Amino acid sequence: QVQLVESGGGLVQAGGSLRLSCAASGRTFNIYNMGWFRQAPGKEREFVATIQWNGGTTYYADSVKGRFTISRDNAKNTVELHMNSLKPEDTAVYYCAAPPRPWGPLERTPRGYPYWGQGTQVTVSS
Repeated sequence: QVQLVESGGGLVQAGGSLRLSCAASGRTFNIYNMGWFRQAPGKEREFVATIQWNGGTTYYADSVKGRFTISRDNAKNTVELHMNSLKPEDTAVYYCAAPPRPWGPLERTPRGYPYWGQGTQVTVSS
């Protein structure tokens, strides 16, 4: 059973930084791509970033490109999201997500991920 547990959210002022972490368990980690999504109140869940199983390729939403960095540590079964230059519009619940099959293409829609963490709240004040 795949389990994903996020941590690291909190309250930060605009322009600040946060680091989110996701610990994965229940299956071999280093052969699966991973993703981060977020959902603001009243909005649909949206793609933030995704990383290839070996860390070789990453994709970002245009809204976070240049400010956020996704990384992974396959020895620790973790994936992180480093967020810099945070803006009030980054306020949302952030979710870690895992795909159903190993390797494969990097997915950028929620439909591509059947496994989700419980989410961690990020609030950016102006």
